[in-house]
Amino acid sequence: MEKTEVVFVPIYGVGHLFSSVELAKRLIHRDDRLSITVLCMRPPSFYGVDPYVESLAASNPSIRFIGLPQVDPPSPEVYNGPEGFISLFVESYKPHVRHALTQLMSPGSGAHTVRVAGMVIDLFCTSMIDVANEFGIPSYLFFTSGAGLLGLMLHLPTLDTQIPTGTELKDAETELKFPNFVNPVPPFSLPKPLWNRKEHGYTWFVYHGRRFKEVKGIIINTFAEFESHAVNSLSDGQTPAIYPVGPLVQLEGLSHSLSDHTRTQYSEIMKWLDDQPPSSVVLLCFGSMGGFDEAQVKEIAIGLERSGYRFLWSLRQARVGMPMPNAYPNPKEVLPDGFLERTEGRGFICGWVPQVKVLAHPAIGGFVSHCGWNSTLESLWYGVPLATWPLYAEQHLNAFQLVKELGLAVELRLEYRNGVDLASAEEVERGMRSLMAADSEVRTRVREMGEKSRAVLVEGGSSFVSLGRLIEDLMHNN
Repeated sequence: MEKTEVVFVPIYGVGHLFSSVELAKRLIHRDDRLSITVLCMRPPSFYGVDPYVESLAASNPSIRFIGLPQVDPPSPEVYNGPEGFISLFVESYKPHVRHALTQLMSPGSGAHTVRVAGMVIDLFCTSMIDVANEFGIPSYLFFTSGAGLLGLMLHLPTLDTQIPTGTELKDAETELKFPNFVNPVPPFSLPKPLWNRKEHGYTWFVYHGRRFKEVKGIIINTFAEFESHAVNSLSDGQTPAIYPVGPLVQLEGLSHSLSDHTRTQYSEIMKWLDDQPPSSVVLLCFGSMGGFDEAQVKEIAIGLERSGYRFLWSLRQARVGMPMPNAYPNPKEVLPDGFLERTEGRGFICGWVPQVKVLAHPAIGGFVSHCGWNSTLESLWYGVPLATWPLYAEQHLNAFQLVKELGLAVELRLEYRNGVDLASAEEVERGMRSLMAADSEVRTRVREMGEKSRAVLVEGGSSFVSLGRLIEDLMHNN
């Protein structure tokens, strides 16, 4: 049977790759007429995600992965910030994507011409719309974050024309209104690149938000019951067709990519959790890019010790520049004197944790998180309440949405603090106690939303129906 081909062009970030592959898996599982090819950009060497790509390919043989050639990253003088870096890096891949599509669509000896029904591009890959148009291929945006951020980015080009010249969003005297949020958004809950309109990051956000409207449809890693207001606000007649198909959660892990040391650590973590009472442990984990300096580490440790709760802490150094953060070589050197001895038995400190497997463990009762979108969906899936500690990117907006809009998280940190970034031990202790309260309304709401997050994926559920609409659209293109 001749297949209908769909080509994915994700960026190289681990979270983006994971959710893109989960979407691809769900498409081919739902309809065997579909065939998926993923075009993989090679990341700059300091990102170190090649093992993840290899693992994804090894564990998903039904999906074709095509590695694109390495390109030189843009120089710091040109990109001026991560948004510019990623956008220009993607732009430099256009010739390679063009070549890959030509090869894919050219018939071999005795073969049928491959018809590509759609190109699914990442939110930072909007320059690839140009390549899709050259080939007459409909393009679809895969928005790996939520409908809240999507709506903000779609509205940003309009907002930009309404703000007086010289006025910065961070200096707004009132909170900002966006159609996708019920409540006004405080300026310091916006992604940091949006604070200053003169910055390159702001320009790139406006650029991508404007180009989002050029695609045929937008696939979102969310579900209608979770972000009901934000999703409904996108049905305004001016936005491309919306397909909320989430939650797309990587539940199986990537066993192919684990080193011997990591496998050993994985076993130690799970064995320790097995010995803890149900819902008694707080997980502290801040994503692949999150870490803290020595002063903040000490405040967290003091707050944890005073709270009296059991904890599993993924302790990593603060990121400096573009490289990924690393574990502290000797945690004892940065922790308060005697901390490890006083918390022995009720605390476990490591550099890396298998986050999904840990959240699924019955011993976990709360999650102190950076509020990355994948982490948010994973915590909901397992019904584990969050305490918000956003660090970068869109995480402050996610935290605002979870706490103020949806009532699905406890506030530990929320906004940027005007340059005062150190959270005190008192804040940490207070956050722990609020998070772990057994009778809290947040805990009940998260448990209920977790049940909904599973129900939407089965036949008749909202995301199941939305995925069906997407497949019908793709087949119509073919």
